[in-house]
Amino acid sequence: MTEILFWLAVFGIIYTYFGYPALLTMLARIRPQPGHYPRIRPLLTLLIPAYNEAAVIARKLENSLSLDYPREKLQILVVNDGSEDRTAEIVRGFAGQGAEICHNEVRQGKMAAISSAMPLVRGEIIVISDAANFFDPDALQELAAPFSDPSVGVVTGAKSILRGDGALGNSEGFYWKYESFILRQETRLGCCAAASGDSMALRRELFDPAVIGAFTEDFHMAMGIIRRGYRVVYASNVPSYERVSVSAEHEKERRARIIAGRYQAIFMARKLLPLNRPLLLWQIVSHKFTRPLVPLFMITALVTNLVLAAQTDVAPYRMLLCFQGIFYATALIGNHMERGNTFGKILYLPTFLLNSNMAALSGLYRFLTKGQTVLWKRVPRREEEELRHDKN
Repeated sequence: MTEILFWLAVFGIIYTYFGYPALLTMLARIRPQPGHYPRIRPLLTLLIPAYNEAAVIARKLENSLSLDYPREKLQILVVNDGSEDRTAEIVRGFAGQGAEICHNEVRQGKMAAISSAMPLVRGEIIVISDAANFFDPDALQELAAPFSDPSVGVVTGAKSILRGDGALGNSEGFYWKYESFILRQETRLGCCAAASGDSMALRRELFDPAVIGAFTEDFHMAMGIIRRGYRVVYASNVPSYERVSVSAEHEKERRARIIAGRYQAIFMARKLLPLNRPLLLWQIVSHKFTRPLVPLFMITALVTNLVLAAQTDVAPYRMLLCFQGIFYATALIGNHMERGNTFGKILYLPTFLLNSNMAALSGLYRFLTKGQTVLWKRVPRREEEELRHDKN
C-alpha cells in the first residue's frame, strides 16, 4: 500500500507539471492552426477596478489613453472600490481627457465593484484590466478581433513580467511563459481552461453578477460563460506588462489567496464545470484542479519514500529519497542566497517551486478555516516601493 501511494503521488506531480502539457500538445497538433481573425472595432469599455492604486493609476490612464483604438468607440471607466488614498482624485484629474469614474465609498471586492459599474458601461465588449497592468498600443484591437467569431465569449491576454526584478521576477516570468504555452495549446483545441483577470475581454451581455462571492472571480466568470456554450480563447499576441511583488513573502501571500479560490472552485465543481463537454472537462481538471493538490502529492511522496527507504533494501527508493533531499535542501538554501549571478538564478528555481507549493498549503488552510474573503489583502508592488524610496 505504501508503495502504491508513493507512485501515485509521483505520478500526480509529473502529470500536473509535464504529463498534461505533453498530452495537450499532442492533441493540439492534430487540430489545424486557428486562422487570423478579421479586424473589428466594436464599441468597447476598458474597465479598470482600483483599490488604493495612487502609485500606478496615473500611468495606467496615460497608457490607456495612448492605445490605438478609435476614441469615439472607447470608454475608459475606472471603478474606485473604496480607496483610502488619492486614487479617485487622480482619476478625476483625467476627466478632461475622457476618463470616467464610478466611485464606491465602501470597499466591496473586485466583482461587486465591477457589477456596480455596469449601468455606466456603454461598450458591447468589456476589457477588464488591473491598474498595474500596461498594454502595447494595438492591444485593444487584438483583444476585440476574436469576437468576430460569434462562438467566442471571452478573450484572455498574455501576462508578461517586466525584467529587472531579480530572481523572483525571472522565476515568475518563466512561470508565465510556461502558462502561456499551455493556453496556446488549449486554444488550438478550441477553448481555454482559464482566463486572466489582468486582461480579460468579454461580451457585455454575458456578464453575470452571480460570481460575486467567488475568490477567483475571473475563473468563475469564464466557467459560467463556457457553460452557456461559448469559447474562451487566448490572445498570445496581446501581452500586458506588470512588475513582480516586492518580495517572495508577498508573492506567497498572492498565491495563497489564489489557491484558496481554487479550492473553493473544486468544492463547487458540480455547479461550475461543463459536464457535457468531456474534452474541456479534462482540460479544466488537469490545468486548474490538480495544481492545488501538488503540495499534498509532495508530502505523500516524501513520507512514503522515507518509509520505503527504511523498510526495504531496494536501492532506487534510497536514490529517490536522496534526490528529494537535494531538491528540498537546494530550495531552502535558495531563500538565503544572493541571486544576481547565474548560479543563484538557477538555484532559485527549486526555491520558487517550493515557495509556490507552500503558498498552496496556506491557501488550503485559509479555505478550510474560512480565512479568505473576496476582500483580498493587497500585496505591495515594486512600483510602490520605488515611489516610497524616491520620496524618502
